[in-house]
Amino acid sequence: MKIFVTGAGGFIGGSIAAGLVRAGHQVRGLIRREEQGDEMRRLGIEPVVGSLDDRALLIDEARAADAVINAASSDHRGAVEALIEALAGSGKPLLHTSGSSIVGDASGGKGSTAIYREDALPEPTEDKAARVAIDRLVLDAAKRGIRSVVLCNTLIYGHGAVAGSASVQLPRLVRQAQKSGIVRHVGAGENIWSNVHIDDVVELYRLALEKAPAGTFYFVESGEASYREMSSAIAAALRLGEAQDWPLEAAIEEWGYEMASYGLGSNSRVRGERARTQLGWTPKRTSVIEWIGNEML
Repeated sequence: MKIFVTGAGGFIGGSIAAGLVRAGHQVRGLIRREEQGDEMRRLGIEPVVGSLDDRALLIDEARAADAVINAASSDHRGAVEALIEALAGSGKPLLHTSGSSIVGDASGGKGSTAIYREDALPEPTEDKAARVAIDRLVLDAAKRGIRSVVLCNTLIYGHGAVAGSASVQLPRLVRQAQKSGIVRHVGAGENIWSNVHIDDVVELYRLALEKAPAGTFYFVESGEASYREMSSAIAAALRLGEAQDWPLEAAIEEWGYEMASYGLGSNSRVRGERARTQLGWTPKRTSVIEWIGNEML
């Protein structure tokens, strides 16, 4: 299969693209900088230099491919509209990457018992309304003759295929700790996130390409942990002292509003049942705490 992947120079997109090459597919990957081309070719990916703002490029690449995976941004509506326009009536797969902060409660590090499932999603907060609107746009594209799917990833851990790439959340805790000598979490760190290993993410995208029904939304998760548990494991791995509470205001100064409030300070607890029952997805890695202790460094 000829597959066009956006975000191929990044952690998620690059890992997916490399995994599809290993599975025997021909992959063209969108990258922003020409100097990333050698790394793409090392992974067997044919580089395409451009951006999500290059509407004509996206349309041309999508029409030439047998399937499209958008892994560059969950929030770029123009790119999604271009891909849908290109694929309308083709019956081809369009996999769109979302993120489970769409159910985040921005709790400032407080815990929550709320757990969300794929058939009972809440209305989004004002901060996340635009992202959810894009997810719905993708799902509605099933009515336009596209096998459109939304894969909503939780906290992803593990090492990516692209050299120098990193996941969004845990590396920020590590970098702050290396800079300050103190591992910190937002508030009391009681907030819990569902999580998943990057290798299991790659496998789910492969399965979704093959057989996910049009118009389907999947949560991608294989476990959960509180930020206090994860930051404590990071502190032990880095041989630093105990992880410390950090007021939300100070965390925002370090990481910005979006990351401190949602990515690191909210609860995002979900259950992804459809991938297991519909696609036969069986995650092999289920403990982020073990990964931090044994493989992170």
